[in-house]
Amino acid sequence: MDHERLQLVAISGGADSVCLLRILQQLNYRIEAIHCNFHLRGEESNRDEQFVKELCQKLNVELHLIHFDTKTYAETHKVSIEMAARELRYHYFELLRHDLNAECVCVAHHQDDSVETILMNLLRGTGIHGLTGIKPRNGHIARPLLCVSRQDIEQWLTNIGQQYITDSTNLVADIVRNKLRLNVLPQLNDITPSAVSNILTTARRLAEAARVYDDAISHQLECLDNNGSIDIQQLLKTPSAEAILYAWLAPVGFSPSVIESITNRLPVAQTGRQWSSATHQLTVHQGRLVLDTITAPVQPLQIPETGNYVFNNEKECLHLQLLEGCQIERDIHTACLDASKVRFPLTLRPTQAGDRFQPFGMRGKKLVSDFLTDLHISLPQKRHQLVITDATDRIVWLVDHRPDQRFCIDNTTSQTLTIHHERR
Repeated sequence: MDHERLQLVAISGGADSVCLLRILQQLNYRIEAIHCNFHLRGEESNRDEQFVKELCQKLNVELHLIHFDTKTYAETHKVSIEMAARELRYHYFELLRHDLNAECVCVAHHQDDSVETILMNLLRGTGIHGLTGIKPRNGHIARPLLCVSRQDIEQWLTNIGQQYITDSTNLVADIVRNKLRLNVLPQLNDITPSAVSNILTTARRLAEAARVYDDAISHQLECLDNNGSIDIQQLLKTPSAEAILYAWLAPVGFSPSVIESITNRLPVAQTGRQWSSATHQLTVHQGRLVLDTITAPVQPLQIPETGNYVFNNEKECLHLQLLEGCQIERDIHTACLDASKVRFPLTLRPTQAGDRFQPFGMRGKKLVSDFLTDLHISLPQKRHQLVITDATDRIVWLVDHRPDQRFCIDNTTSQTLTIHHERR
């Protein structure tokens, strides 16, 4: 951390945060304190706030104080009280850091917290990253005390004569972290006095192993991922298809259980099989896994005359122009139609079940879905396919693929209507 930059210090009034505040001040860092009153422990919450106020006043440290209705937030967002408090404080920390142009927010996690986190993650069935402990730095959150134990902190405060307060809820074995702190860790230390140290040593070794693991998985994924799709047979030849799928799919919301299910079905997955997260859809198409963002369908757009028409949140545009004579452009993004055969208004819309047209160069009509299948268009791409119809509701252009034979120019054409589709 930079001594010249402002550092914010989260302080609850407990031994850990009081120690952090005193140490950073003694080391001549530019600091200001933050205290969150979550109003979860009645008068005790107000006692904590008053203690922090008096301490900061005594130390001549500016204090930023905020009150939260944590219970209401938890009920509204359907999360636990612990998660609600976490979300509220870290959101406020970042807003304040940004407003004050501070370098980071310092929080008082220490060695024992890291061990508790490792054990909690182990109980939850975590992967390798969950067993590496708490990171010293995560974005703008810094944890300077991770190198010391709770015992070290309390001993140092005693040596300098600094008082602190105790959160009574930390003394009750009612939640997982408290049970680990009060019951499990003491028993582990009875088994071997070096239990905490050994767990942290293992975590450091796992962190090194995780770096090797991440590098290998990243390289494999880079070789396999081809514009959002992966060949299933090539994936199955890798040492761990599930690990690669986790690196690919977890960042877009697929849960570990869903990723495990996908992995188990890969050898027998048929075209059309789908899995979804809140934001993405994974589809099996002709031996490949295709990942696609779930987006709202394009709303129908009426086109009363030639001109420029922007749609899909200004991401796409249609350019319609009337030209004299017979004009031909050999570009799949442009349709050249006989203007006399097209009746306005036109309509741009997504494809619908049962849509038929007469593809240019063919005599008979064909289902749009069958035509796209013949072109090996994947299901995700089919969902985004657009057509343009005229006033008689006949398809004049399967956008970016093929115009309808009935509207194409011929040797009798006197005016050409060009429709160009552009993605911005």
